[in-house]
Amino acid sequence: MQEVDADLTALDRGIINAFQGGFPVTERPFEPAAAALREHGVDVTGPELCERVRELDEEGILSRFGALVNAEEIGGAASLVAMHAPEDRYEEVAETVNEFTAVAHNYEREHPHLNMWFVVSVADHPDPDKDGGDRVDEVLAEIEAATGQETYNLPKVREFHVGAKFLVDGPVPDGDVDLSDLGPAVSPSNRSTLTPEERDLVVEIQGGLPVTETPYADVAAAIGADTEWVIETIKRFDAEGKVRRVGVIPNHYALGYTENGMTVWDVPEEALDEVGPAVASLDFVTHCYQRPRHEGVWEYNFFAMTHGRTEAESERRIAEVKELMDEYWAVGADDWDTLFSTRILKKTGIRIADRADSNTA
Repeated sequence: MQEVDADLTALDRGIINAFQGGFPVTERPFEPAAAALREHGVDVTGPELCERVRELDEEGILSRFGALVNAEEIGGAASLVAMHAPEDRYEEVAETVNEFTAVAHNYEREHPHLNMWFVVSVADHPDPDKDGGDRVDEVLAEIEAATGQETYNLPKVREFHVGAKFLVDGPVPDGDVDLSDLGPAVSPSNRSTLTPEERDLVVEIQGGLPVTETPYADVAAAIGADTEWVIETIKRFDAEGKVRRVGVIPNHYALGYTENGMTVWDVPEEALDEVGPAVASLDFVTHCYQRPRHEGVWEYNFFAMTHGRTEAESERRIAEVKELMDEYWAVGADDWDTLFSTRILKKTGIRIADRADSNTA
């Protein structure tokens, strides 16, 4: 386990390790959460735990506290896009791309040709009756017209893993506290759309929960709902996949995880079913997807994102992915690459409110 750059106490480290998921969805969640930490040797009360989570949030050690909303399950669509921006026009092209409100994230990455990578997020669902005519394609056509550069759409074909956890040295080193079974029993609704009340809840919690001893009651008061309904709905959203997890979301840069390497692989199609779950099982792989190739430009169909505190640590972790890959197929030197991000060009987040609005019935 790694030391971190931030000056963290044992309590801070216990919070970060224990509650990156599985936080209780109950009326007073900090009480059982504190009890779980005490079982792991961290002496803290519910009010003390709440206060320290609030302070970590304010200090920027946490990005937020609450429910991590899965935008894909709320509505709309998103896709990863690669582009070549000529060196002498790079800043101009980046500025033009970033002006599009549909562009949520944009990174400069190390690659001899595809050196700009961004995410396009739109409120409208793809139209199954149109051949490539959905809103993502329309946005990409507009970007191409505005920049004069071709785009390469790399939508997710299959998700093997999304679950970024950044553990630190200290209590609960395996991050294995899970209190998600507390609270009411729920059943998935099997609805693809949101009710107006659910839409209001999604918009209220998308940026995090209030860091108070009664966060769900505070959310209920803000949207004019019953606390019991808020608790049941968030638990149901978790069961349905509309919420990926409930807990603390660390600022991984503050924890020293400054190196992120996007490893890409030309995996034989017949090996994907085994390779995907195997790579996804590595605890330092935070995202793992199958994506389409673009013949003659982009030959890779498998993406695995790794994070590390130093370049050397990132290289060791990438080597571990390569070693695992070698167990399933003969990986050649030209069959893989790593694209390190060199600059954040834009990071505004997915506009979940727009996507929820479009999917409310």
